[in-house]
Amino acid sequence: MSDSASKPRPQFRNIGFLQILSYRLPLAGKSSIFHRISGALLILCLPLVIVPLFALSVTSAESYASIATWMANPLCKVVLLVIIWAYLHHFCAGIRFLTLDLHLANDKISAQKTAGVVFGVSLVLTVIFGLKLFGAW
Repeated sequence: MSDSASKPRPQFRNIGFLQILSYRLPLAGKSSIFHRISGALLILCLPLVIVPLFALSVTSAESYASIATWMANPLCKVVLLVIIWAYLHHFCAGIRFLTLDLHLANDKISAQKTAGVVFGVSLVLTVIFGLKLFGAW
């Protein structure tokens, strides 16, 4: 007689939000998630921040001056710096994904390196633009 005891079936349970935060993603996964976050941030900021500011800046010299005084506020500069980071990260990660679509650097080690390059380049450019924005030079 055979012992054909059935193996217990694996149980897949719903996970909570705090469990998702404890996952350790590789750098390429973090790059992908931040690419989506930066894209969503840019889409939300386009009609709410970028287009109205541009429309006011080209209306008249007085409205441009009012925007210039408003943008002197450090809180507005921080918001603008976040938008700059979102654009730069989305741009750099987009170039990375285009190269992946061309089947360049598809192996695991190269993908990790290019993800690191995306984070490095976008953060360095954000620091440079941030220094310019806050008047370092």
